[in-house]
Amino acid sequence: MRSNRAKMRAGVSMAATLPMIAGALALGIPAAHAADSPARNTIKGTKPMWATAKADKGSTSNKAQVKARVYLAGRDKAGLAAYAQAVSDPASPQYGKYLSAKKAQARFGATKAQVAAVKSWLKSSGLHVTKVTAHYVAVSGDVAAAEKAFGTQMHNFAKGSKTYRAPVKTASVPAALRDAVLTVTGLDNAPHKANHDDQLPPPDGVFKNAGPFSTYYGSNVATTLPDAYGQKVPYAVKGYTGKQLRAAYGAGKYTGKHVRVAITDAYASPTIAFDAAMYAKKHHDARWKTSQLHQVLPKNFTRTKECGAAGWYGEETLDVEAVHAVAPKADVTYVGAASCYDDDLLDSLSKIVDKHLADIVSNSWGDIEGNQTPDLAAAYDQVFQMGAVQGIGFYFSSGDNGDEVANTGTKQVDTPANSAWVTAVGGTSLAVGKHNKYMWETGWGTEKATLSADGKSWTGFPGGYVYGAGGGTSKTVAQPYYQKGIVPDSLAKANNAAGNRVVPDIAAIADPQTGMLVGQTQTFPDGSQRYSEYRIGGTSLAAPVIAAVQALAQQAHGGKALGFANPAIYKRYGTKMYHDVTDNPTGSGLAVVRVDFANGLNASNGLLTSVRSLGKDSSLSAVKGYDDVTGVGSPAKGYVQSYRRHHKH
Repeated sequence: MRSNRAKMRAGVSMAATLPMIAGALALGIPAAHAADSPARNTIKGTKPMWATAKADKGSTSNKAQVKARVYLAGRDKAGLAAYAQAVSDPASPQYGKYLSAKKAQARFGATKAQVAAVKSWLKSSGLHVTKVTAHYVAVSGDVAAAEKAFGTQMHNFAKGSKTYRAPVKTASVPAALRDAVLTVTGLDNAPHKANHDDQLPPPDGVFKNAGPFSTYYGSNVATTLPDAYGQKVPYAVKGYTGKQLRAAYGAGKYTGKHVRVAITDAYASPTIAFDAAMYAKKHHDARWKTSQLHQVLPKNFTRTKECGAAGWYGEETLDVEAVHAVAPKADVTYVGAASCYDDDLLDSLSKIVDKHLADIVSNSWGDIEGNQTPDLAAAYDQVFQMGAVQGIGFYFSSGDNGDEVANTGTKQVDTPANSAWVTAVGGTSLAVGKHNKYMWETGWGTEKATLSADGKSWTGFPGGYVYGAGGGTSKTVAQPYYQKGIVPDSLAKANNAAGNRVVPDIAAIADPQTGMLVGQTQTFPDGSQRYSEYRIGGTSLAAPVIAAVQALAQQAHGGKALGFANPAIYKRYGTKMYHDVTDNPTGSGLAVVRVDFANGLNASNGLLTSVRSLGKDSSLSAVKGYDDVTGVGSPAKGYVQSYRRHHKH
């Protein structure tokens, strides 16, 4: 879900995950006949869209190996969704009546009998059970055994320039297990993984911003450079700090005290605690207290080369520093996944839910909706619903490639931000003026033109599209009830007359040109490793900022969890609790000048000067009211205070 690192250099990237390859098999006729039998129940979404007759390359070898996960439906799948909605909806009498993790598992989790029946069936098919959790039974074995178990043949199919295994038809399970099995992942072996979202230089190589800078928006105007939109424009800010962001989003006296926030990413930066402490000290944020930052990590990390493990360190550092900058007394738990694959990211989310490690979960990773498969969507939604019944809310960055057309050739949204059970966080360009005064925001979308050789004009102004906040209309997720009557039909019904989910829900600072200053240990050309600071953006920044604002709101709410926040967020739509963000708040076009080191470190290879236009997000527009760049808007002064609990005397 995001843009590549070099492109963003204040930008974004994404984590992905593998759908386990649960093979839908190639064996032969007996399996095919079994699937047609009334004694079996099909598992929707297990045959990927790309596994078409035209792409079919023939049977997969019976000896090829399959790894799959059979996700358990639990005691009451429909009841779980209904309860999750009721406790999240301010209009419901059950609003806020959350269950403990133990009670949620007892009421909605899988029974011992379901687990035993699923294991018995898988073993009788010749598959080996490799792991059993509260959520799934993992198996491995050859294609022949997988075909027998799931009632379908496995073939190889062309997908783009590569070939992957997938079921020839939708997988099925014995009818007796229809209420025990939620879904199966891994029958196809195309990679299902996420990318992280921000504009990060790899921590294994230093990156610094060149000046000149503005210290606040507009403080340093580029008077010697050409005009843009009929006027001289300011240099980009050096990077906002916590004080400026807290003022912009109405933190007031709130600090997030006693509120628990979790952050998920892949891997774990070895210098995160040092970097976060150093950053807080340098920028006069509250000092990290002992045991205020926790880490929950797997025993082993995998696929470190494939996922670019070091590239995730900056993402994690940004997330932790942003939460602390805005909610300096919140308790932060970093939960690292074993890899960037969906299976491992799902495990890290499940860990938070199973142990109720936090009430608010920030996630700056994802992938394009076109890569999401219904089997994985079902597994993710079950985790989000189990979180909702416990009062846990999940926040996902909406992506950094606008409508995704420039990136993928197809207009689409990102996932898991497209889930109806998470809060999708879009992005803005933020102007904070003198004395930390909020000036305005636009939707985040950047067009870039470079300074001509003679220094007298901007070549091809306003230039080409670079990046912007992800948003748009899902092709796969139905319109959730809380968006009805608020999201315009022109967006909701763009792909389907019945209406679909539109992303995002809410927004905050994301533009790298108006980004946040972060500090991270990086490797310098002489091989030394030391702390260094740079400005960063992306919806990877917006997500932890909104998570931190929610921590402030939870404190205002008397410490009581806000849970899945979308119903409450939309209930406040159209009030002064939000900045209604539009693309042209001043009436004339907006732009900033950015100067970069050509080599990312110093001026020895020269400087690159460009003008970056604000509010130009591919085909997406931030307009008055709800829009698919900023959702309902960004939190204004009254937002946090609106959660204050009023006691009757």
